[in-house]
Amino acid sequence: MAADIELVLFDLDNVLYHYDRRRRVDYLSGITGIPADAIYAAIWDSGLEFQGDSGALSPRAYLQAFGERIGYPVSLTDWLEARRAAMAPDTEVLALVERVRAATAVAILTNNSELLTGHIDVLCPELRPLFGNRIHASASFRTAKPDVACYQRCLAGLGVRPSAVLFTDDLPENVAGAREAGLHAHHFTSVDALRRDLAARGMDV
Repeated sequence: MAADIELVLFDLDNVLYHYDRRRRVDYLSGITGIPADAIYAAIWDSGLEFQGDSGALSPRAYLQAFGERIGYPVSLTDWLEARRAAMAPDTEVLALVERVRAATAVAILTNNSELLTGHIDVLCPELRPLFGNRIHASASFRTAKPDVACYQRCLAGLGVRPSAVLFTDDLPENVAGAREAGLHAHHFTSVDALRRDLAARGMDV
C-alpha cells in the first residue's frame, strides 16, 4: 500500500507542534494589560481568527483588526512573540516526519493566517529542513478546513491526487473534511497511533 500514498500531509497545531491557545492569550494579556478573557472573546469568540484563517482578511488587515478588537495596537513582533510563546515542537512527531520523508513527500496544511507561514522560520525553525516550501496556510486558499475546497486547492498546488494523500489532523471535523475531499485521513491522537497507521499502510517508519 505504500506505493499508493505519494504525500503525507500534516496539520501543524497539536500535531507537529504542541499549541496552547490559553498561553498565547495570557502572553497578550501580560503585554497589553487587558484581561485574558476579554482578549479571548474579542479574537476567538468574535470570529476574527476564522476571518484570518480563511483569507477573508489580508495579513496586514488581520493584524490591524486584531489590535482594534482588543483595543491595543498589536505590532507584528507582539503577535509573533505571543504565538511563539504558545508553541513547542513535538520532537517525537518531527522525528517520525524525518523517517517518512525519506520515502514519501511531506507537506503541511494548517488553518492559519499567512502571518504564520510568512514567518514560519521565526515561529517554527524546525520545519523548513523537513518540509521545505511545502508549508501552507489555509488563508492562502481563501478558505479553511474542513471545507473540501481547502484540501482540493492545496493539493492542486502540490500537484498530487487526493487519493494519493494521507492527511493527519487532531480535529475530527478536519479529518472528516479530508475524507470528503477524497483523501485518506488519520485522526491524530498520539505519535504511536500515527506510527501504527503508517506501518499498516506499508510505510516502514
